[in-house]
Amino acid sequence: MTTEELGEFPVIIAEHGSVGIVKAGTYTFAPPPNKFVLDNGETLGPITIAYETYGELNETRDNVILVEHALTANAHAAGKHNPEDKYPGWWDVMIGPGKAFDTSKYYVICANILGSCYGTTGPSSTNPETGKPYGQDFPLISIRDMVRTQRELLNHLEIKGLRAITGGSMGGMQAMEWALLYPDMVESLILIASAARSTPLSIGIHKVGVQAIMDDPNWKEGNYYGRDVPERGLAIARMLGHITYLSDGWLWQKFGRRHLDPSTMKLRLDSKFEIENYLEYQGKKFVRRFDANSYIYIMRSIDLYDASEGYDELEDSFTRINCKKILVASFTSDWLYPSYQSIELVDAFRANDIDVIYHDIDSPYGHDSFLIEHKKLTSLIEDFLKSL
Repeated sequence: MTTEELGEFPVIIAEHGSVGIVKAGTYTFAPPPNKFVLDNGETLGPITIAYETYGELNETRDNVILVEHALTANAHAAGKHNPEDKYPGWWDVMIGPGKAFDTSKYYVICANILGSCYGTTGPSSTNPETGKPYGQDFPLISIRDMVRTQRELLNHLEIKGLRAITGGSMGGMQAMEWALLYPDMVESLILIASAARSTPLSIGIHKVGVQAIMDDPNWKEGNYYGRDVPERGLAIARMLGHITYLSDGWLWQKFGRRHLDPSTMKLRLDSKFEIENYLEYQGKKFVRRFDANSYIYIMRSIDLYDASEGYDELEDSFTRINCKKILVASFTSDWLYPSYQSIELVDAFRANDIDVIYHDIDSPYGHDSFLIEHKKLTSLIEDFLKSL
């Protein structure tokens, strides 16, 4: 198999075991005047959710696994939309026959989150009241809102229970919130490189990225649709964010201090180290596929999330969870969601007598490990699912 730099994270391309050609679906609900009431009391509607499913739903409808995606990914988690597609879905290496989430056994669902720009209603969607994109008129959304809109989708699909919910990074936050909001629906959780809340470091990094976008001359208070988009600001935000997905050790290994043109290093200010060139490439590629407003709104939802909200301690909040079993995995080189945050989760789960399996996986790849270390994760997840 090979690794390609695609989208938010490296995509591992598997040689076999694909779910094949898949078709995206959409579900629309909450038409005016019956708008959806958000966590903050504001209303939104209609709402469209884009989603994909893999495998077959069994007769008892109890073989469902919900996959939650991270910040700028989408519902296309596995397979290809047509045979000519160069790349499969972002977690294709984990979803398919014989893989960690074995589609010969499980019915796997992945839905694009609220606020995104990949088919689910977000700031770039048309506001029915104005006929123009929402822009900054889009209401502030939360992780809880994302989960509650996904519940609407599952109701539509007539899914009444989930064998497991899994997610890495922000996806883990959504999985956790599912177990808190709908404890009777969730049998187990698989949380990977995630946390109960963002650290001040993470919030600070997001702030710099957001400021770069808003200081772009093309920002226009978020009303740039149909005009030049704030490419420079979004590219800078992406470069900064991309650094947080990596690790010092991996950067040394991949780039070191190598220079594109050693002969000009001390002669030209615009001469570049390889790492600088790589980040510029990531920034330019990102602006072609993602919306600046969506980036800001989703990052803010991460900043605001706190699994202990409304409770004195995290363990008090977790009294609501009714899972049979939970798997938590972290990575030794992840400094965006460091291992101590996973340990915090494990301690709070165990304080509520929940059966928890925890692995701190030795990996040099930083936060991206949850998409790169598929072999290690597959072994853990297969054993976990067999134990349910």
